[in-house]
Amino acid sequence: MSTEDRKVKLVLGFAGDRQEVELTIPDEEPTPWDLDTKFSVVGGKHARVDALAKVTGKAKYTHDINLPGMLFGGFARCPHAAAEIVSIDTADALLVPGVKAAIPMTQDRVRFAGQPVCALAATTRQALAAGIAKVNAKYTVLPHAARTDLALKDSAPVVHRNQQSNKSGTGAPRNGEAVAAALQQSAKVVRATATTQVQTHACFETHSTVAQWEGDKLTLWTSTQATFGVRSQVADALRIPEANITVISDFMGGGFGSKFGAGYFTPIAARLAKECGAPVKIALNRREEHTDTGNRPDSIQEMALGVTTDGKLGPYSVTITGTPGIGRGAGARNPMIYDFPRDVRAVEQVEVATNAGPQAAMRAPGHPQGSFALETIMDLAAEAIGMDPLEFRTRNDSNSVRLAQYADGAKRIGWEQRRKNGSATGRFRRGLGVASATWGGLGGPQAEVDCKIFRDGSVQVRNGAQDIGTGTKTVLGVVVAEELGLPLEKIAVSMGNTSDPTGPASGGSTTAPSLAPAARQAAYLAGRELKQLAAKHLGVSADKLVMKAGRISTPGSQGMTFEEACRLIQSGEISARGKRRSNFRTFKDGVAGVQFAEVEVDCEYGLVRVVRIVALQDAGIIINRLQAENQVNGGVIQGLAYALMEERVMDRQLGHQMNADFEMYKVPGTKDMPEIECVLYDIANGGNNTSVCGIGEPTCIPTASAIAGAIHNAIGARVLSLPMTADKVLAALAAREKGR
Repeated sequence: MSTEDRKVKLVLGFAGDRQEVELTIPDEEPTPWDLDTKFSVVGGKHARVDALAKVTGKAKYTHDINLPGMLFGGFARCPHAAAEIVSIDTADALLVPGVKAAIPMTQDRVRFAGQPVCALAATTRQALAAGIAKVNAKYTVLPHAARTDLALKDSAPVVHRNQQSNKSGTGAPRNGEAVAAALQQSAKVVRATATTQVQTHACFETHSTVAQWEGDKLTLWTSTQATFGVRSQVADALRIPEANITVISDFMGGGFGSKFGAGYFTPIAARLAKECGAPVKIALNRREEHTDTGNRPDSIQEMALGVTTDGKLGPYSVTITGTPGIGRGAGARNPMIYDFPRDVRAVEQVEVATNAGPQAAMRAPGHPQGSFALETIMDLAAEAIGMDPLEFRTRNDSNSVRLAQYADGAKRIGWEQRRKNGSATGRFRRGLGVASATWGGLGGPQAEVDCKIFRDGSVQVRNGAQDIGTGTKTVLGVVVAEELGLPLEKIAVSMGNTSDPTGPASGGSTTAPSLAPAARQAAYLAGRELKQLAAKHLGVSADKLVMKAGRISTPGSQGMTFEEACRLIQSGEISARGKRRSNFRTFKDGVAGVQFAEVEVDCEYGLVRVVRIVALQDAGIIINRLQAENQVNGGVIQGLAYALMEERVMDRQLGHQMNADFEMYKVPGTKDMPEIECVLYDIANGGNNTSVCGIGEPTCIPTASAIAGAIHNAIGARVLSLPMTADKVLAALAAREKGR
């Protein structure tokens, strides 16, 4: 331990599981917040710092950026699901009045319907549309397989020319034979095949970029989850220095994982702007958003689970098959929770290439589809041995946070009144279900935040990463306000410009836990310097001073206001940069969540109405309770849509998405909303100096599974396929009646 390090004692965990730990931390690091920390600002319900700008329309999204002389960019796209490009002739397009440039895309083969083949720029949207219609592209149409079931056939055309088959994967697990043998010895074996659908991201603000050159300097306004990632990718694509590129994302209208990269449209916007000598905006339309910007892969999960008569989990085998379209990465996380014996677990992952748009990371990648299948086999196993499904879970889950959440949620939902599966009668039948979640969400070290204190008492916090709409600006403001003993309105936060300090991509629920500790350290260092000025003025020791309620004072109240102390600054400002460090010792490796659902099923028409969701969620120490509740509500709503509505439908003959709009691709409306009870668990998780954890991902993982369990309880039959539409509910009911 260096002379600048110090030891601190902390209390981690929560009221039901307190753990005392001792950490060694650097001198420039503030003492981490723990269970015994008393807060003034943290944990309150605060309106977002940019709320007024959003509700008044002052907030400028990329779609709102309109520069003088700006042109509109767009794409001619191939109508075929698979084709060889014979030629692309842009001569007629360039003759259209207003069309300024047309750049063929460098490729010789099209692998999904809607793939771009030529980029154009024009003075108006009307001229752009006319120019696109005049692009003369000739193709040799090839056979295709745009759906998983078609691509799996032995006679299916191969999507990728360098592969012998559309299938690829991890191969049979090494312990497959041992698991098969263990299953034969199990007291009870349950088998099931669960399927989940392709879900598109359906961002309300479609993918968009505005590119402007000033000499060799490029400015990009873009709707992105990764400002620094876009800068790096565009620099590589255009072969120019990153220092010549500024990426700006002041406000963003949804991403969910589809907006991590620059995409093909951002570099081409820059190329069009360079060629035309004018700014260019490219904003994808709704059909393009559905077909071309990413999706959650589907899955077919074939499971076999052995259980003991007293309800303990035994050997488990699962084969997971899914399509990433023409991309890569279609795995599902199954199992991801519960105490499965590791030595008798066999998991095989299989990917199936299809002639459809590529997958992209989507909120909790791999987890919602894995959760649906896993919770299905858990419910079926509980039913097979005659055990309550909640009791079955508690017997196989050693996580202390979830165990507390099970008990709490059961009381809130009225689990003691739950009836036996299928015992309800009549046309309208109600049921209860439960499911669990886990996620990491502890963030990483790649983050820096600047904090400046000015002579007039104002405070500024800056970071170049993006607030994707989840309220990261407010999180940073609350953390700094707490550290400096000021109200939130005294803190000005700026994000979304790569001219400011580096920050992470917003994904995996890592943004807040990556940036908040850096912001706190920056405020701690700046505040320490201000306290030294105040101490000299007051004639006291700086380590005796406390910053609280807008004052800097000793416990004996000798001190001054924050503004008075700021007037002692001689240089005009105090500036400090905080850096995110590697994680400290943590209470748990990730966050925990449990959701309970109550549904009503119309057994005549198969319609499902979600009546109530009780969502219990661990989020580390809650920084802004109102904001955290919003995150939970949003995750539940997206999980409900996954359960009952959203599904990409592909035409088997043409390979087109048939519902690439919001008329046919269904998302929930106000009348679809259940009562959502959000129960937040403050957990001093350690990990970083704020004990912040991200909750964007885990809140959407168990919702569909809990709803499925509630439907099962209501009608006595399991719907094994998402979305659980009316036809599937009626089919499950009919199968149950036939089996009697």
